[in-house]
Amino acid sequence: MVVGGGASGLSAAGALAHRGIHSIVLERDAEVGGTWARRYERLHLHTMREYSGLAHFPIPTRYPRYLSRDEVVAYLREYASHCALSVVAGSAVQRIRQSDGAWRIDVADAEPWRARVVVIATGQYREPFVPPWPGREAYRGQLSHSIAYVNASPYARQRVLVVGAGNSGAEIATDLAEGGASSVAMSVRTPPPIVPRDPFGMPVQRTSILLSTLPPRIANRIGQTTARLTIGDLTPYGMPRAAFTPYTRKQVPLIDVGFVAALKRGQVAVRPAVEGLTADGARFADGTTEAFDAIVAATGFTTGLTDLLQVDGVLDASGEPTTASGEPSTQPGLYFIGFTHTLRGHLFEARRDSQRLARHVERYLS
Repeated sequence: MVVGGGASGLSAAGALAHRGIHSIVLERDAEVGGTWARRYERLHLHTMREYSGLAHFPIPTRYPRYLSRDEVVAYLREYASHCALSVVAGSAVQRIRQSDGAWRIDVADAEPWRARVVVIATGQYREPFVPPWPGREAYRGQLSHSIAYVNASPYARQRVLVVGAGNSGAEIATDLAEGGASSVAMSVRTPPPIVPRDPFGMPVQRTSILLSTLPPRIANRIGQTTARLTIGDLTPYGMPRAAFTPYTRKQVPLIDVGFVAALKRGQVAVRPAVEGLTADGARFADGTTEAFDAIVAATGFTTGLTDLLQVDGVLDASGEPTTASGEPSTQPGLYFIGFTHTLRGHLFEARRDSQRLARHVERYLS
């Protein structure tokens, strides 16, 4: 059983099928690619087509180098069809536990499933997280998580605050600035390292794969030099200087596809961290307040695994697996896929991890 029919889950099922192991994929959405289909319209992969294909079926060359949201959905559905995967859509898994020497998967409004092997592929971004800011209940504007953002049209002529300076926050802020919001501000708690998507004409993913082979300290220095030469100093535009340590921390930097230009044009203003909300806006760490008609919280996600898994010893304090994706966990027959923190691309790692996972499952079953 593969729990989760996103890219990692499909790749795991495809890699298993390649070894003659049949699996059933439980997907909570009504059809494959539902999570991608709900994301904002501007969304494109930051990783190249050549390095983003899943196990044993690369992305066809008729797709562009950087796939759009809808193109990713089309590829995932094509992948499931090509690999003849058994996907049970509309299956909201509620809990997973051991029972009589097997794994029991309880599903809403359906009989439970039982299997010798269960692969958890629900991902790092399962449950949206909005901080419990003081005054949140008193705020009279529109407060939403970035997962609910589709495009800028509902925010026309509004004052909008985007909280969070990750890739989603930067792209949403840019989209709002170009889409008719009267003003756009971004709240930055920790300044992110920023790199262009194609520095000097070379895709940053290819560069990251090469730099990942070097000691992290050296890779950071090369990446920082590249960012300085291509993007320049952003402190005059209000963005605090960031510590450039993505290769040490294995944290994806902000990959620029228009945000820096919007910042330099004055279309996006930078604000300090949000400390609380007021009736008509936000209160920042420097003590200032500002009125906003809408606030978009690009504040990340949790795995949701602590509620899903009734198993001891497989999750760390942050709710992430203690074992690497694709490797056997401490519980026989339990595997995880899609939880790798990487600078080489999540789909790139999903393919590699799923092929490794299939080898381990084959040994376990035999």
